[in-house]
Amino acid sequence: MKKENGVIIQFFHWYYEGDLWNEFVEKAESLSKLGISAVWFPPANKCALGLEGRGYDIYDSYDLGEFYQKGTIRTRYGTKNEYLNAIKKAHEHQISVYADIVLNHRMGADEKEMISVQQIDEEDRTKKIGEPFHTEVQTRFTFPGRKGIYSDFIWDHQCFSGVDIIEKKGKKQKGIFKIHNDYGTGWNNSVSHQFGNYDYLMGADIEYRNPEVVREMKNWIRWYIETTKADGLRLDALKHISSDFLEEFIHYIKTEINEDIYVMGEFWKDDPDKITNFSDRMKNLISLFDAPLHYNFFNASREKSDYDLRSILKNTFLEKNPVFSVSFVENHDTQPLQGLESAIEEWFKPLAYAIILLSEKAYPCIFYADLYGAQYTDIIDGKEQKIIIPKVEALPKLLEARQKFAYGEQINFFDDKNCIAWLRKGNSEKNSCLVILSNGKVDRKKISLGSRFAKQKFRDFLGHRNEIIECDENGEAIFTVHPESVSIWILI
Repeated sequence: MKKENGVIIQFFHWYYEGDLWNEFVEKAESLSKLGISAVWFPPANKCALGLEGRGYDIYDSYDLGEFYQKGTIRTRYGTKNEYLNAIKKAHEHQISVYADIVLNHRMGADEKEMISVQQIDEEDRTKKIGEPFHTEVQTRFTFPGRKGIYSDFIWDHQCFSGVDIIEKKGKKQKGIFKIHNDYGTGWNNSVSHQFGNYDYLMGADIEYRNPEVVREMKNWIRWYIETTKADGLRLDALKHISSDFLEEFIHYIKTEINEDIYVMGEFWKDDPDKITNFSDRMKNLISLFDAPLHYNFFNASREKSDYDLRSILKNTFLEKNPVFSVSFVENHDTQPLQGLESAIEEWFKPLAYAIILLSEKAYPCIFYADLYGAQYTDIIDGKEQKIIIPKVEALPKLLEARQKFAYGEQINFFDDKNCIAWLRKGNSEKNSCLVILSNGKVDRKKISLGSRFAKQKFRDFLGHRNEIIECDENGEAIFTVHPESVSIWILI
């Protein structure tokens, strides 16, 4: 469930190294004081890559760092006991936990099977290449290290619709290969139709037309929620998962396990209408990340004063369906060196965070690297690249402003290409605030707040401006902001 003026933190980034669960325990109290009401943790499951896995190369969803599998007991982030302790600590500080779960695929199978497959055109997944053939494929998951604890379900090729690696004549071959199983030779159709059909993403793609798979996934999610006491779920890669299954799965969770479970998901599209269509198809069971708003921020940061700030909220999911939108500035996919890299330039991040933290209808999600900073290296095209993400210095103060002033109706003053502002009118218990942004040389704006603010004096809560501003007898004043900056004017 969402709390009033709640804020999510994505408590990881792609290159994180360390004891994440234990780090959260140390920081839970300070996060709570910053106004963080929910934490999005990365997938806690054992990975095909063992300690190198980020959680998305999922091997065993029942192994949360408990069994010796893939060369390790702990996961990249810690052990099962440490994970459960982190959740307990979150709850002690009234922070809800949103657990990232991967439903689309499995990786790192334990055994091979000889099965029939059909190679598929990667650019048009509805097109076949050549004829079907029999080959050895890694599709049998027996989890020998877990030895049937929690579940004795064995995954085989009947549980998967496609793979990306086969063994042909003793050699590995990469591509997209449709598995011929008891559920047909075609893909599931209730998915995104990008590339003709986007059922397949990676690994061994789960076949949700198999009722045994659906039954096992329901058993698992009951076990997971009851074991971890998670308050919500973040669902990965929704474009690639059967919407028929998702609707049934979430309905099961809310009717049979816990009706208050909050569900948010990644349906990565830059078109808000497509996100809206998916939301409608899911009967508003899932809140969705606002990728179009992120791209607005990305473009605004690059274009600087050429960008029209009046359109910053246009063509976004926040604009289309604010009740089910989750707003963010950066995440683990958009950070530098990642596949969806679209990092917001440093100068614009305070402005972007002001928008998602101080707008009336946004449910904001802040990013670990923006709060704490991050440094990492990766090999790209054979060359080592070093990245430093500096923390957003204004972010703690912006979070404080959300707690103290972001209440009541919002009145927009979006009448200048390079300088916009909005008033949060407050309520009987909370003070109001005026937020003003500039993306160029414009550093002031005449604003009429109405007679309620006649002769009222304001100061900049962020401390970027030192002057005191006083409204005239009609509640009008010229409010200032540094170029390419943000100020939050509050009543003295």
